[in-house]
Amino acid sequence: MAQRIGDFLIRIGAMTAEQVKDVLRAQEGGDTRMFGELAIAKGYIDDEALRRFVEAKADDAQPL
Repeated sequence: MAQRIGDFLIRIGAMTAEQVKDVLRAQEGGDTRMFGELAIAKGYIDDEALRRFVEAKADDAQPL
């Protein structure tokens, strides 16, 4: 099963659970930006953390 970005960022220590909840609340409140865009705009993560997630997703998609 694919890992969600918020769960991944918590696991690697890039965000706290409260920060993830804050981003999700903003999305539920109507902000149409993607999770990573919002997290960067709020100053919770930087491009490097987002890059790590994208790379991990790509590694998960590789056939065995």
